[in-house]
Amino acid sequence: MEEFKDINGNRIQLSFKDRFFDEEAGHVLVICQLDGRWLLTQHSERGLEFPGGKVEPGETIEQAARREVYEETGAILKKLNWIADYRVLDKDTGEAFVKAVFSGIADRVVQKKTYYETKGPFVFQGNLTEARHGPNFSFIMKDEVIEKCLKQLESIKSGK
Repeated sequence: MEEFKDINGNRIQLSFKDRFFDEEAGHVLVICQLDGRWLLTQHSERGLEFPGGKVEPGETIEQAARREVYEETGAILKKLNWIADYRVLDKDTGEAFVKAVFSGIADRVVQKKTYYETKGPFVFQGNLTEARHGPNFSFIMKDEVIEKCLKQLESIKSGK
């Protein structure tokens, strides 16, 4: 397990070991790709970020991941793989929640009437590791969770 602080000063515990934390993940984050490019969503307030959100009652984390990707981007996933879980410990309240991180490969993106709290899909091609620090990106993209999960994805792809 790795431990660090996020951009807001909250304590983050990140594990690439499945079911590391005692509590179940109540949130999901999906690192999405479409045709070899990054599939992001443009959150109305925060900016560009990977799709994600809360797990609804009766849903598995996998179902929540697929639903959130569809709701926020219109993408239908053909592949979904768990990468990590991380726990956020709120510096002010002391409360904690766990978020599951997945990688997803989109089969296609369909046009929708609404994308809920987002402005819909945004396809990014290029070096996301560097670009994610730009002003158009959400604070969620700027913390070490994204950096470490992108590195983990690369090592999985290269077979290391």
